[in-house]
Amino acid sequence: MTKIMVFSIRLILVGIALIFSNSVFGQLLEEEAVPAISDTVSYYNLSSPYHTTLTFFHNLEEGNYRPEVASKTLGGQKLEKKEAIRQVVKLKQVFDGRGVYVNMDDLPNEQNYIDSAHNYQAKYYFDKDRLPKIFLEKVGDDWMFSRFTVSQIDEMHKETYPYGTDKLLNLLPKIGQQVYLGLHLWQLVGLFILVVFVFSAHKLFTFIVDRVMYHFSIRLGYGHVAEKYLLPVARVISIYFIVLLLDIFIRVLQLPIEIVSWIAILLNAAKPFIITIVFYKLADLLSAYFARQADKTESNLDDQLVPLVRKTLKAFIVVLGSLYILKKGLQVDIWPFLTGLSIGGLAFALAAQDTIKNFFGSIMIFIDKPFQVGDWITSGDVDGTVEEVGFRSTRVRTFRNSLMYIPNGRIADATIDNHGLRQYRRFYSTVTITYDTPPELINVFVEGLREIVKNHPKTRKDYYNVYFNNMSAFSLDIMFYVFFEVPTWGDELQARHEVLIQIVKLANELGVNFAFPTQTLHMENFPEKESLSPVYEDNMDHYKKRLDDYIKREMKKK
Repeated sequence: MTKIMVFSIRLILVGIALIFSNSVFGQLLEEEAVPAISDTVSYYNLSSPYHTTLTFFHNLEEGNYRPEVASKTLGGQKLEKKEAIRQVVKLKQVFDGRGVYVNMDDLPNEQNYIDSAHNYQAKYYFDKDRLPKIFLEKVGDDWMFSRFTVSQIDEMHKETYPYGTDKLLNLLPKIGQQVYLGLHLWQLVGLFILVVFVFSAHKLFTFIVDRVMYHFSIRLGYGHVAEKYLLPVARVISIYFIVLLLDIFIRVLQLPIEIVSWIAILLNAAKPFIITIVFYKLADLLSAYFARQADKTESNLDDQLVPLVRKTLKAFIVVLGSLYILKKGLQVDIWPFLTGLSIGGLAFALAAQDTIKNFFGSIMIFIDKPFQVGDWITSGDVDGTVEEVGFRSTRVRTFRNSLMYIPNGRIADATIDNHGLRQYRRFYSTVTITYDTPPELINVFVEGLREIVKNHPKTRKDYYNVYFNNMSAFSLDIMFYVFFEVPTWGDELQARHEVLIQIVKLANELGVNFAFPTQTLHMENFPEKESLSPVYEDNMDHYKKRLDDYIKREMKKK
């Protein structure tokens, strides 16, 4: 309670300082605007928007309270005196409750004033955004509050003082009308009650958020999510409720309009500001959901996309929230700003064509998914493993361990060979054996090579080719053409290693010698030695007979 009292006293002192400064300024303004009007004399003139507004406010001031004179500013159907007084007081309370400060110097002082902004009608709007239903119109030679405005006074009053708070306007003044430091006793008491009420409401909301909501979240199995994402959002929402309470009950105190107008601006700006913070924090919750969904997919590109989406979403929320604060909170006309932004955006787009091209190139990469993080890609002079995909460029780690940054616009237009998307990785080799290997041994060796392929766990079993297919200059060549079903290049190298080791073991077991480039020197003639050159028969029938004998022997083997 001591903290509440200290806080209340500080708030009251600040309010008194503001009231004193604004009261002095208000007196100077009144003396300058209406120097001929005394506080004890009523003023009645409806010849222009300026004079009608002066008649309305002057006769409803505390020191010159003549509501029966002010009621003459109400147009439309003539009301009974009591009803007219009640309506004109309500209308004044609408101005005060919404914090609309009317600067008399801005009012037109012309009897035949025409509003060019609204189809050149004889009307005058005080504040089109906050008070769209309140305007003056010319009736004959007099300017009065329009028939429509008078018909909407009760509804606007309920909107300004909702949830029965309008009853406090008549209840609080009964506490006391004594003036202390520029404020009535009932205003000081109401200010103290409001501070205590706001402080208690804040404690209550904090308890509900930190205790009750967290307890239920744990019971539902979302304790981690609630602690990391939901509780920060809920705490900000509780502050939003406090601002709503202040916005509702501060109007009842009927503080000087100079203060209320500034409080209204701050509260109107605080509400969209807090909403922007709520959506900013909810972006983390949405990103966490996207990250969880991305973990369920095999593609690593989704994991790379989530942080980019989170940053983009937060930037969009900040920009949109700032515009909303300027428009709804601070009542700033943002259309000139947007117009200038569009022209500047065009100039920026022309100056940043490459950047925009790379940005859309990154979007195409995320949509088409030609590769993902960890894939080995080849495109022109690019050959390496993808490490990161950004909004502007893609980082590729080359096999020289250097890092290449490739603009996404270039990648989107290029032909990409993605080795990482291969289901099977081809391995082609030639097993060379010596010329002195017997044909029977060659057949057995080839059958052994095929068994190696069949027995290895990571080879493709439905398609492979192992054949004796060539006789080169120094060797007999056996084609070894197989496919490995492995995800990465490292796994492929390991599979190659295992298969080649089995080939070497098989050759050693069967006594097969691997060939290597050799040269044999034959001496055509040597003293006392026979020539190494073969002697051929001139009879062709001799060779045909030998061919027929070979064919018959082979047929018998089958």
